[in-house]
Amino acid sequence: MKKALIICAAGMSSSLMAKKTTEYFKTKGQEIEVDAVSANEGSKMIENSDFDLFLVSPQTKMYFQKLKEAGDRVGKPVVNIPPQAYIPVPMGIEKLAALIAKEVE
Repeated sequence: MKKALIICAAGMSSSLMAKKTTEYFKTKGQEIEVDAVSANEGSKMIENSDFDLFLVSPQTKMYFQKLKEAGDRVGKPVVNIPPQAYIPVPMGIEKLAALIAKEVE
């Protein structure tokens, strides 16, 4: 199973996105789990966890470079989530799922 982690401002909206995206993958028969944490925990999670991919939410993109550098140090991908893929409606979830699937495969 592949694992992706959304890094968000407070981890609240991202928790909803993570839950809905994980459910979407289950309906498609894909074994990808999505979770979420706050930006304060982001670098630590990149350096000390077993996630395959790290996604930076649109509202925390100012931390992207710092998080990307942490990912580069440990050889893990860190990508920005485009705003249109960060909307908790079916179309937004589908776009986020497509981004994650492309990056982890």
